[in-house]
Amino acid sequence: MQERLTIIKVGGKVVENAESLETFIQDFSKIAGHKILVHGGGRSATAIAEKLGIETKMVDGRRITDTDTLNVVVMVYGGLVNKNIVAQLQTLNKSAIGLCGADLDLIRAKKREVKDVDYGYVGDVTSVNTEQLNDLIKNEVIPVIAPLTHDGKGQLLNTNADTIAAELAKAFAMDFSVQLAYCFEKSGVLTDPNNDNSVITNLNTELYQTYKDDGTISDGMIPKLDNGFSALKHGVKQVLISNSEGLKNGFSKGTQLEL
Repeated sequence: MQERLTIIKVGGKVVENAESLETFIQDFSKIAGHKILVHGGGRSATAIAEKLGIETKMVDGRRITDTDTLNVVVMVYGGLVNKNIVAQLQTLNKSAIGLCGADLDLIRAKKREVKDVDYGYVGDVTSVNTEQLNDLIKNEVIPVIAPLTHDGKGQLLNTNADTIAAELAKAFAMDFSVQLAYCFEKSGVLTDPNNDNSVITNLNTELYQTYKDDGTISDGMIPKLDNGFSALKHGVKQVLISNSEGLKNGFSKGTQLEL
């Protein structure tokens, strides 16, 4: 029987607010078995960029990463946010290590090709190297992964944290029974973004397409769900979209994805 591995991506307002992040880390630390935490931090990067006089440019919710912006996201994701989470896990007697895709040659990516939009130094994942990360996990170390990758030629790249979580989940699905959760401030995928009680408890690919077509599901939720369904298709056992509360009681609250 395969050992269980839980991979959680935490983002949105959960990461930006000290109180909500502390609550999340406490809930995360109580999850049994092997764990990996992937984090975002886009709002923090935007705030720091503004203080430095660097304009943040977005297209359809995606950050344009020029040279100055790349410097900011490396500092914020790989430093400020990542090490804050690691330090908080240590206070709960959880051995943790902060990493990005360049560490241990963990995640390689290629610079996104310019089509309609030039996204700059944004990376699309090409490979995941699980060998040394596997050793850490089996020694009860919690890897905390910042959403940065590299191209193998010395260039760091800004990469979507939802994608990184899904690619890690797929890479580990051969060796573990993997459950993947996307944790943010909402209680799940909602039919009404202003009503936290409008959670879609079970979402399959057919219903997902219907909700996309009629506009119920849109914007930033689409890449999250695309990544989640891709993970299921590649052997991940469970994908949940929820908030910190949903991580309790066996991942029973929120939106469960189904093929």
